[in-house]
Amino acid sequence: MLTSEFRLFRFTLMGLSIALSAAISSPAKAFDINAGVTKESGPFDLFKFGFKAYKSGQKEEAIEAYKYAAEKGHTGSRWALANMYADGDGVAQDDFEAFKIYSEIAQQGVEPGSEDTGFFINALLSLANYYKHGIPGSPVRTDLSQARQLYFQVASTFGVAEAQFQLAQMMLSGDGGTRSPQQAKKWLNQARKSGHPGAMSVFGNILFQEGQSARGLALMTAALDRCKPKDCGWMESLQEQAFSVATEGDRRTAVSLSHKIATGRD
Repeated sequence: MLTSEFRLFRFTLMGLSIALSAAISSPAKAFDINAGVTKESGPFDLFKFGFKAYKSGQKEEAIEAYKYAAEKGHTGSRWALANMYADGDGVAQDDFEAFKIYSEIAQQGVEPGSEDTGFFINALLSLANYYKHGIPGSPVRTDLSQARQLYFQVASTFGVAEAQFQLAQMMLSGDGGTRSPQQAKKWLNQARKSGHPGAMSVFGNILFQEGQSARGLALMTAALDRCKPKDCGWMESLQEQAFSVATEGDRRTAVSLSHKIATGRD
């Protein structure tokens, strides 16, 4: 049940996958003694085997290897397993099982500068998403306060734009706590400086409503150049509504400013 924005966030960890792809060029074999890897192997060897198997489409073998590595405390394997359960990727979809594994990663914590930091951040964001929506048929109920706290932790400690955007949205609506438009603007501004299109669009709309018509419209326009096609609909609606009521002068200024914003010069 993970939403698209959280799946997209996983791409921040793709550097690990790329590095492993370069280091592991041989095809995956069945998970047996002939592969040189058994359940008694070290956690990283099991993780590497699981990664090879997954890339080769042998997802049952990948799951088995990840499970053994996870039992030995390997964070990356726990993360990979949780993602597969969340997406129903090679295994029956089970959001509650994914939730439990993400919770293990979160409870484990992370040392400053650890190579597991990306997994930890992703686990916190995934948990926030589950708390925001709940998991039907499980003990996990909607808990907006908990979701907001997790977004705040990731936004403030790690400066992740997606968390800043989600936190700002909750502050604007008063979900999970008091309504705080000024704090929301702060988080939106930080996220949009990192190039987050959703934050750029919402922040621009707020500026437009506050009377900064040209700049607000420029940000909403620039957001359309950055958004993924499936996420562009609501941003386009905001931009078109503002464009329809803006003056001709503000429209021209906005178009000029949007080019600077889109290229990172503003």
